[in-house]
Amino acid sequence: MPTDRQAVRQQWIDRNFTRFLGIPVPTIASWTTGHGDLHWGNLTPEPLVILDWEGWGRLPTGYDVGLLRAYTLPQPATAARIRSEFAHILDTPEGRIGELVALAQLLQVTGRGAHPELAPHLARRAQQLTGTPVPAVTGTAGSPDR
Repeated sequence: MPTDRQAVRQQWIDRNFTRFLGIPVPTIASWTTGHGDLHWGNLTPEPLVILDWEGWGRLPTGYDVGLLRAYTLPQPATAARIRSEFAHILDTPEGRIGELVALAQLLQVTGRGAHPELAPHLARRAQQLTGTPVPAVTGTAGSPDR
């Protein structure tokens, strides 16, 4: 459903993309309505229900799937399954950018001390996508301001 409500802000992308990923800010050509915080804690087992919709809104195409996949990176089999099931999104230029935005936001979160086990996996995945090592970032306090 189309909306003007923003889950991920272009301003956050413009301000932080290079800071967390070490590459120039891409043009976000495709936006969609999405959950904005899709991770395993917001999914129920069968029957599948997606919970916690307070962060929904416009976000780059591929962001939700990229975020869910990012949370699974420490479990390679699960990450590979998500990658396979959602290849039709993640294998597009738009989906790749959405995944990179999700990785950048999670790198900001891990830089604040949350989910420290994800940090090396996020950095490795970002480098796989960009060919550029993730910069060492300090002073990441504050809200994600998605």
